[in-house]
Amino acid sequence: MAIKTTVVGSYPIPHWLPGDTSRTTLRDAILVVLKTQELAGIDVVADGELNRFDPGHPETNGMIDYFVSKMDGIRTRFSLEDIEAFRADQGLTYRSDPAGIVTGSISGGTLNLPRDFEFTRKLTSQPLKFTCTGPHMLTKVLTDRHYKSRPDLCMAIADVLRKQLTNIDADIVQLDEANISGHPEDAEWALPALNHVLEGIAGVRALHICFGNYGGQTVQKGFWQNLLPFLNGLQVDHLVLEFARRGYSELEHFKDLNPRIGMGLGVVDVKDNGVESADLIAERIELAAGVLGPERLHYIHPDCGFWMLQRNVADRKMAALVAGRNLYEGRS
Repeated sequence: MAIKTTVVGSYPIPHWLPGDTSRTTLRDAILVVLKTQELAGIDVVADGELNRFDPGHPETNGMIDYFVSKMDGIRTRFSLEDIEAFRADQGLTYRSDPAGIVTGSISGGTLNLPRDFEFTRKLTSQPLKFTCTGPHMLTKVLTDRHYKSRPDLCMAIADVLRKQLTNIDADIVQLDEANISGHPEDAEWALPALNHVLEGIAGVRALHICFGNYGGQTVQKGFWQNLLPFLNGLQVDHLVLEFARRGYSELEHFKDLNPRIGMGLGVVDVKDNGVESADLIAERIELAAGVLGPERLHYIHPDCGFWMLQRNVADRKMAALVAGRNLYEGRS
């Protein structure tokens, strides 16, 4: 099986987009992002998550606020008491405020992910990935005053996401989870919610997990080994995992990964402005193939989204990603 290249999701915002967020300008910006990926030779492209870009929340680039602000049952105006209650949660100290307060039963509201996908699908003939924040991540950034149970809240969010993603005919639908890496103790209630969403996806199912990328900073502390039981229970076709920043000493643990699940290997460090050489990327692929076997490597990609980098850096990192894959295949 040939190794394919892809991106994780977000991409640097064209500098002219925040000043004019009309649909016409958004279309032009997404075209730029898609064409840049195509010219670099990326096999499976994405919209850079520009459909979710909000100039008021650039630090999360629409990973959280876009979703919760549109769902019914969630309030996004906070009192001092709301903020103090949120800050008492030690697992979320990287955020100063909650993303929302759950005050009633959660439903889709005005969230319309199929519309976002269709807007992008018309702009490229390449295989296209659609990304969506997962239910565990969204649950962890909310203050719950309705369900009074994180498992129940998580499943309610999962139900909304499943109904949205069922109608998206992307080549790959990828859920993004950046909190479970530091909280494997949540796996018991995160796993059924994630699988509820994944089982509603008609095409290829992917899950991205990283250790946080909040303003270019690592947020979570943990080890891949602690997540193996959780990963093996996922109804997913392949994983999209961070490695370049952390190193590859933990690859050994993935010998125990369920063989039905393919590996996506992070080979580009998004928290470093330096551009990796093709030789370095090829060496990283060779190392992983030597440990796990080349048949286990389905994709190579950056560790996470590119949104906080300058466009010229992200562009060159993408080109290096493809060149490194080609160099590896030429050696094999």
